[in-house]
Amino acid sequence: MSSHLSSKHSTELQIGGAGCASCISKIESALSSVSGVTKAQMNFAERTVAVEGGATSEQLIRAIEEIGYTAQVTRANNLDQAQQDREKSDQTYYKRLMRDMWLALGLGIPLMLYGLAGGSMTVSSSQEQVSWLIVGLLTFATMYVAGGRFYIGAWRSLLNKAATMDTLIALGTGAAWIYSMVVVLVPSLIPELARHIYFEASSMIIGLINLGLALEVKARGRTSEALKRLIGLQPKTARRILEGEEVDVAISAVELGHFIRVRPGEKIPVDADVIEGSTSIDESMLTGEPIPVEKKLGDSVSAGSINKTGSIVIKATAVGEHTALSNIISLVKQAQNAKPPIGRIADTISAYFVPSVVVIAFLSAVAWLTWGPSPSYAYALVAATTVLIIACPCALGLATPMSIMVGVGKAAEYGVLIRNGEALQTTSKITTMVLDKTGTITVGAPKVTEIITSNQFQEDELLVFAASIELRSEHPLAQAIIECAKDRGILTIDAHDFNAVSGKGVEATVDRKKVFLGNLALMKENNISLQIEGAPDFHELASNLASEAKTPMFLAVDNKLAGIIAVSDPIKEDSISAIQRLKKLGIKPVMLTGDNQLTAKAVACKVGIKDFIAEVLPEEKANTVKNLQASGEIVGMVGDGINDAPALASADVGFAIGTGTDVAIESADITLMRGSLHGLVDAISVSKAILKNIKQNMLGAFIYNTLGIPVAAGVFYPIFGLLLNPVVAGLAMAFSSVTVVSNANRLRFLKPE
Repeated sequence: MSSHLSSKHSTELQIGGAGCASCISKIESALSSVSGVTKAQMNFAERTVAVEGGATSEQLIRAIEEIGYTAQVTRANNLDQAQQDREKSDQTYYKRLMRDMWLALGLGIPLMLYGLAGGSMTVSSSQEQVSWLIVGLLTFATMYVAGGRFYIGAWRSLLNKAATMDTLIALGTGAAWIYSMVVVLVPSLIPELARHIYFEASSMIIGLINLGLALEVKARGRTSEALKRLIGLQPKTARRILEGEEVDVAISAVELGHFIRVRPGEKIPVDADVIEGSTSIDESMLTGEPIPVEKKLGDSVSAGSINKTGSIVIKATAVGEHTALSNIISLVKQAQNAKPPIGRIADTISAYFVPSVVVIAFLSAVAWLTWGPSPSYAYALVAATTVLIIACPCALGLATPMSIMVGVGKAAEYGVLIRNGEALQTTSKITTMVLDKTGTITVGAPKVTEIITSNQFQEDELLVFAASIELRSEHPLAQAIIECAKDRGILTIDAHDFNAVSGKGVEATVDRKKVFLGNLALMKENNISLQIEGAPDFHELASNLASEAKTPMFLAVDNKLAGIIAVSDPIKEDSISAIQRLKKLGIKPVMLTGDNQLTAKAVACKVGIKDFIAEVLPEEKANTVKNLQASGEIVGMVGDGINDAPALASADVGFAIGTGTDVAIESADITLMRGSLHGLVDAISVSKAILKNIKQNMLGAFIYNTLGIPVAAGVFYPIFGLLLNPVVAGLAMAFSSVTVVSNANRLRFLKPE
């Protein structure tokens, strides 16, 4: 597993006072206008915003405060502490919301029950006037204590020429209270039939909105469980070996090069190399791979994985925020803040939604005053207040981020790290998946199977030249030759003038002889004949080997063919079943390889791939991806090597095998932490589930708002006599957000087939 996964540096701000989805575009725009900021992206569900660029935190906070919100920098350098701070803040906020709810409902429910029981909700005597005045003052106190932040937020929005959820709540409850106070103080101004008191509506609405926000906070806490588990993987202490003694030290005190003892059952505290002992390691929480991995001297281990059997001594190679675990957590958090294109639609709508609702509420009031039955004042107030309360687009704002937060965390449990929202959405639409062969479909750890020499060379001589030249190469096949030479006890010779010929092989000077090692194209390029008198037909031999899924590598010394070294890279045990799963999803697999045509065909047949392209140079891989895109395909690309990086970057979605090179991982949109192609299919399945969940949430939110507003405005009153009560609107608005959060939380139970 690579320990160099990285995420873009960004500043994360915790935003205060962001009440609804209409705040998102305002906050992002304000931050984007700050000099040096390249990107600002808000996660409304967590009320955080990730800002990329060179602006200082002071500049960013000032920009937020200028538009009426508060902001503070989260402790991004200490993810554990940041998570604890957020949980503590949520708990405090939840308790406050519940207090405010009980305070408001404590007044509103008795008033509502009094009215339902037949009590007079009008003013017809001086005694009633005094009684209702006391109730009105109590309601005002309740509105101030339990809902004061809504009115402050509305005032700030007004000063900034904007409208938010606070605006709707303040206008709705404020209008109901002011109207009721006019009835109490100056009843003669209002027609007798319209002298209805609505104090219970103001109290009930504020109480119910606080209840909805509290339930949302509670449900929201469950969405980050995967991230909490990842953060909780790193132990707080490590057993450091110092001058022959073992001492428990804080994890923050461990530095590069320190020696640490890890006993059975303990967590690996840092990324390290095993320098003593052997064991099996459970890496499932990092890779999604349930089977423990055997580790021996020289093998690397990752922070957060669990030592299962043996006692080992490890040497720290990465600590703190540089471990693979810390980078995985950063990537998951970054992805949870991501916003797919479908989410931006909701943000755009929300930005215009609240001002539109205010206009609709005003027009509905005018319509009731003009054409409504008596008492038209009362009907106008009820209609306008109900429109304002029911139309809050909170559910719309939560629809995308809640699904992203839960889904990305779930993907991480399966060893799938999603970098950005675009990749998440596009993955669900992929029609063609391009698969690199070596290290992706195959194990990537090839073995020498045959050495065939011409009559002028011995096998060991071939291995001397081949291993000497391959010591300078990074190709997976090179390692097979080097390992074979080691097994035979063959010593290598220094190679000079080394040159890797892209897609063909390598050349160098070994023992003052010019040596070429590579495929048929390299031999032809250097005019090396494959016909040797008294020797078998090497062209035919190479074809036979290739038809058996072996890769023949020609070796030439001083422009004369010395022989063939055949290397076989075993197909991964689960590649065939994973490719079958891929095809069941309706995705066409295409195999790309620099290997020869016959070898490629043999591998493709074994794994069930019809379409394959062989003898492809690295730059041609990217062109192949572009050609598929030009034909209308949405292309995913999976690879693990440096030569795959251009194709990964060109694909609509690039998938890097996490066991591969850092360059490939950095070029990809999604990283698969385990080497299995099942991780790829899991990524696609999770992506489809997240997009489906987002669409369900958005559809529900759209239906709620689009149907709720006409009903609230009284469109159906002339036909069915139906007019919504403001309290019912408050209840509906409160639970619409809870519905979205609950639906998103269903993703926690997702299991890719």
